[in-house]
Amino acid sequence: MAGKAAKGQAFKDALRPLRRALPKATPAHIAPPPPTPEPEPVFSELFADVQPLKTDNRYPHRLPAPPHWPRHSAAQAHANPRSNAHITDSMVGWFEPATIDPSFVRAGMQRHTLKKLRQGHWPVVAELDLHGLSRFDAQQHLAVLLHRARQHGQCCVRVIHGKGLGSREGLPVLKQVIRTWLRHHPHVLAFCEADDAQGGAGALLVLLRRDSEGLGSEGG
Repeated sequence: MAGKAAKGQAFKDALRPLRRALPKATPAHIAPPPPTPEPEPVFSELFADVQPLKTDNRYPHRLPAPPHWPRHSAAQAHANPRSNAHITDSMVGWFEPATIDPSFVRAGMQRHTLKKLRQGHWPVVAELDLHGLSRFDAQQHLAVLLHRARQHGQCCVRVIHGKGLGSREGLPVLKQVIRTWLRHHPHVLAFCEADDAQGGAGALLVLLRRDSEGLGSEGG
């Protein structure tokens, strides 16, 4: 046993100088240092041989900016007849007769309804001037007026449509279609032309019925 131990010690002593001569190994978990980055090129040096273009003194054509339309406030949107499209559903009567009715009274009304309407028996609670409007815009404005005026009960409104003397077609367009619309409106009991002081043949006094009463019981 002593001889084997002596041989083992002699072998270790022989390997010791060889271990010292070997280079020390770098542990695997230690990463090598990153390479040194190359310096970035200088921009002026990269394009040192570039020559600037000569200006031609031309002005580039630019399109004008689109117009800015202001936003409508909540109050304007409420007053706009287009926001009350559901009210205009009751406006019918696209057929336009060749003649223009100076007055109208719905069947079932009292005999003196038109006479009382001309004499101002019912107060005028609202007035609408339709000058300058197309027939479609006039229809919407008129429908909204009639709807809101009925909140006063049975009442009268004045509608100014003009005499049509300046019409492009040479015929009174609004004067004709408005009277046709009013004849077909379910809430219109009667209408007649206003006197000369209130517009004459260019304006109408329109009698409206109450919300809760039938046609036969109205008329004053």
